[in-house]
Amino acid sequence: MTAVMSTPSSVLDSLNLSTGKKVRLQRLMYQFGPGNGKLMILPIDQGLEHGPVDFFDDNNNVMACADPEFQYKLAMAGGFSAIALQIGLAEKYYHQYAGKVPLVLKLNGKTCIPSDDEAFSPLNATVEDAVRLGADAVGYTLFVGSPRQDEDLAQFREVRREAEKYGMPIIMWAYPRGKDIDKKGGKNSLYAVQYAARVGAELGADIVKVNYPEISEAKRSTYPSPYNELQYTALEAAQSVVNAAGSKTKVIFSGGSKVSHDELYGNVHTAFQSGAIGLIFGRNMWQRPMDEAVDITKNVHEIFGQY
Repeated sequence: MTAVMSTPSSVLDSLNLSTGKKVRLQRLMYQFGPGNGKLMILPIDQGLEHGPVDFFDDNNNVMACADPEFQYKLAMAGGFSAIALQIGLAEKYYHQYAGKVPLVLKLNGKTCIPSDDEAFSPLNATVEDAVRLGADAVGYTLFVGSPRQDEDLAQFREVRREAEKYGMPIIMWAYPRGKDIDKKGGKNSLYAVQYAARVGAELGADIVKVNYPEISEAKRSTYPSPYNELQYTALEAAQSVVNAAGSKTKVIFSGGSKVSHDELYGNVHTAFQSGAIGLIFGRNMWQRPMDEAVDITKNVHEIFGQY
């Protein structure tokens, strides 16, 4: 029997998307990057979220990645599906790369100077800005469990309304934060990450970006039931996160801080074996020399092709 190959329309049709969202996601998932319905996004919002510290090497020297041109060039040379950044770096640099690498415009963000106990990211841009700049998606960070969650939910409601108006896909950076999350095992616990994935689906995100979940024996007593009794492998935990988002909200996993090549490639395999549609790699890519980063992306593309 001849196998029936999935087409872009058949996969995207199942997500119940508006025409505008479907067109933009088809560009991201099929016309750029690895293609075949997968996403590999290069973010450079860390300069706002973490400060310039991410641009220093182990000897405290400023690296080439401090200049945003580095990330734009890497996004092109590495064949990324899109580059994700704040409006200042989009308005100042993107015109040179428009049509060559898709844009995900981050709409909100904050510095890391205040404590995360009451985390909240105010809007710095609008969906209309994203349309004007030619973006194919917008990104929104929502802090699940923060004491300021009510403000966050109300702010996201307006973003979702504008995104529907303009046919703009929403990628939610769903991040558990706050003292109440800390009391229940921490921001990377399976409980917190799984909850965050579900929140993204419940609130209308098209794609949810989450961290890999962890189950720590040292923290097990702090997990709420039934998480304090679950005996999941890393893959099973990741699968449970993907399943929590449901079939019509897709999940991508964060690359996180810089790790070894073997761990990075292992994370890529885990992501796809769990049912996620891709990854968002920042520091794991642009904190390396350009040649090394491009070589890694080529290897990651090969892994993508296995799924």
